[in-house]
Amino acid sequence: MLKLCFVCLGNICRSPIGEGVMRHLLKQAGLASAVEVDSAGTAGYHAGELPDARARAAGRRFGVEVSGCARQFKRADFARFDYVLAMDAANFADLAALAADAGARDKLHLLRSFDPESPRGASVPDPYYGEDSDFDEVLRICQTACARLLEKLRRDHEL
Repeated sequence: MLKLCFVCLGNICRSPIGEGVMRHLLKQAGLASAVEVDSAGTAGYHAGELPDARARAAGRRFGVEVSGCARQFKRADFARFDYVLAMDAANFADLAALAADAGARDKLHLLRSFDPESPRGASVPDPYYGEDSDFDEVLRICQTACARLLEKLRRDHEL
């Protein structure tokens, strides 16, 4: 079983949206039992909280369940996951610094790097201080990037 972890700063907006979108796509593809999906934050100050109400509402508008409980990404998580998907360059840098070795760093990717239409190094913007439309935009970005990631997983792992 492949294991993916989406990571943003607090694990209440972007990473739970990414997790929900990927779960939705996997279910649609009949691959929910082949891939485990989780999310976490580089910071722990929202640990134990539900995703932001606006993230959950955006999910409902798109037919995607955004759920879970915020937690902080730990160094040991690199051993647990095959893909660690950072939402922006700052999270990527924090995760790279946390990685114990090159093998762990090889698992680390910017989520939008899987979308060939995204500019190199593109981030998933943080909607926390924005409007509902910003959460919708994050969901659309995650849909595109996760669909492309799923194509890669199917090719590379014969799913």
